[in-house]
Amino acid sequence: MNNTKGSFFMVASMAAFSVEDMLIKAAAETASIGQILALFGLGGMLVFIFLTWRKGGRVFHPAILSAPLLIRAVCEVIGRFCFALAITLTPLSSASAILQATPLIAMVGAALLFGESIGFKRWLAVFVGFVGVLMIIRPGFAGFEVNSIFAVVATLGFAGRDLATRAAPPVLSNTQIGVYGFSVLIPTGLVIMAYQGQPFQFGFMLAAQIVGAIVFGVMAYNALTIAMRTGDVSVVSPFRYSRLLFALILGIFIFGESLDVPTLLGSLLIVLSGGYTLIQNRKKVPENLSI
Repeated sequence: MNNTKGSFFMVASMAAFSVEDMLIKAAAETASIGQILALFGLGGMLVFIFLTWRKGGRVFHPAILSAPLLIRAVCEVIGRFCFALAITLTPLSSASAILQATPLIAMVGAALLFGESIGFKRWLAVFVGFVGVLMIIRPGFAGFEVNSIFAVVATLGFAGRDLATRAAPPVLSNTQIGVYGFSVLIPTGLVIMAYQGQPFQFGFMLAAQIVGAIVFGVMAYNALTIAMRTGDVSVVSPFRYSRLLFALILGIFIFGESLDVPTLLGSLLIVLSGGYTLIQNRKKVPENLSI
């Protein structure tokens, strides 16, 4: 039941994240990345502070200074900033496709740090998914976008964030973790704004886009935290592949992005590998006999 619940929340999180990405990409046409990150972090932090108080929790818990939370904060900044750049400078669909490598890193980390058992067939299925990602980004070929490196770095950041979430002190609630995760984006955004030297932009459409990104971001963030703290990382992480499907749909219908044959085939491989990983996990085979 825990893995089923975790998988459901992972899919819901990916759907909400895709809408958030769409709104941030649209807002970036008017405002700077620094301004968007600062306002996004402020809005998300205030929402999670309210949710924490509503549950009777402490906003500033001593566990915030624990190693997993500090590592998580660094990974959060790296992941958010680099992916915001990626979806701004490259097509939403391709940036999201590169992000699908996150489960590979998370699974390796889970095996090394948490001792989770991963059978050969599940490793093989994830490898096939990785091949699908390579078919989409096509490194070394004419279709490869240099700015896609930001999505690659974001993948490392998000994988580290998820693993740190798993290692976070149990005394911290999901809403408390949300407060800390969003709060680090505020100084990050302000520093970027100061460095870029761009004026502060404001307008009704921009405000609506940022508020919408905050709402869906909070929903996605909370669902992701629940997913990573409920099921096994090696089981829940492959459901990140669903984000690619949502991003492809939004990229085509909202931003008019076109898909070529390698992208479609690569996406199919990613989805099939994720589904096969779930099937392998559901087989009633003793853990010590899994292959």
